[in-house]
Amino acid sequence: MLKRFALQIAFALGIGAVLITALIAIQVILAPPPEDLRILLGYMLITSLGSLGAGYILYRLDWWRWPRRIFYTFLLGLFFQSGVVFFNVWLTARSMLINQHDLEVTYVLLLFGIAVGIVFGVYAARVLALRIRELHHAAQRIAGGDLSTRVAVKGRDELADLSTTFNRMIVQLENTARQRQELDKLRRDLIAGASHDLRTPLTSMRVVIEALADGLVEDADSRQRYLASLQADIASLSKLIDELFELAQIDAGGLKLERLPASLRDLISDVIMRLRPLAAKQQVQLDGAVAPEVDPVTLDAAKLERVLVNLIDNALRHTSAHGRVDVRAERVGHQVRIQVSDTGSGIAPADLPYVFDRFYRGDQSRSRATGGAGLGLAIAKGIVEAHGGTIEVQSERGHGTTFEIRLPR
Repeated sequence: MLKRFALQIAFALGIGAVLITALIAIQVILAPPPEDLRILLGYMLITSLGSLGAGYILYRLDWWRWPRRIFYTFLLGLFFQSGVVFFNVWLTARSMLINQHDLEVTYVLLLFGIAVGIVFGVYAARVLALRIRELHHAAQRIAGGDLSTRVAVKGRDELADLSTTFNRMIVQLENTARQRQELDKLRRDLIAGASHDLRTPLTSMRVVIEALADGLVEDADSRQRYLASLQADIASLSKLIDELFELAQIDAGGLKLERLPASLRDLISDVIMRLRPLAAKQQVQLDGAVAPEVDPVTLDAAKLERVLVNLIDNALRHTSAHGRVDVRAERVGHQVRIQVSDTGSGIAPADLPYVFDRFYRGDQSRSRATGGAGLGLAIAKGIVEAHGGTIEVQSERGHGTTFEIRLPR
């Protein structure tokens, strides 16, 4: 109830405070006789109640909504204020002043003061209206798509705060628009990349199946090679579909992690033992080293194993014979640092910023000839970030590559 009538109560209290202050000042400065003071108090009560009533009536009529511009609203308030002042002085002076000449001089001086106040008020209203109009025009430009619009922040009042908030909102809109463009580009690249990588094995499978169906392959050895090619294409398709599904889970925030305390030493040892035959076949030395203070680490062992297998497999594919791949893990503060380094061909500087982008293939680091659809590193990054960690790459053309993972312990 009080909140509903807060403005009216504040208005009434303000007039009451002014009335009491004026009576105290008259008593202290003029010290009038009690009879004159009572008469003066009566006139002041009449004018105060009249002003209060007029203000309440205008408030109930929503007078500030009548004008179509805030300049006229401000001007209407000035005229109402001037009218209240003139009425109060006119009623009091007409009753208290005896000399007609003094009364006329009072009217002239009062009208002069009111006119000066209105002129100043018009100027202040004009400045205020111009600042609001700047915000209005800026909002119109933003509605038209111009996100480079900014509003000049003038002063330290509420309009200055509004301008600052307005500019901050535009920056957020710019960031949102930029993110939307990046997501649209990412979606287009994803569709184009997936279509390309699906089309290649499907085309190969169709050619092989048509050859087998038409009886063009007669001997058993050729038929066996064709069937092996079919199996390889099916495996490639299955892997690509699994990777796309996993990427969709990561993008949707639906990647589920079963994080439990685990031995990183055992995990790295298992991955190295699993890939060592491949390294031996390619005549690449594969070694690992884990500092003793690393374990235990809270993580999803299966998901992190997927990351390590991907990184080590990439390193082996891009490292020539008699090279080496090293996997190392150590504790750094409250984090664990895992590094997968190789002595391979390295990644071109132009490709480094994009190695974690899905379907991106650089000159050497992400080519179809060396295997992969360009999704492995994107998935690895998603898994690491889901653990609350980071993954980075450092490489120099012809001098090898190092992938570094940092995970919270």
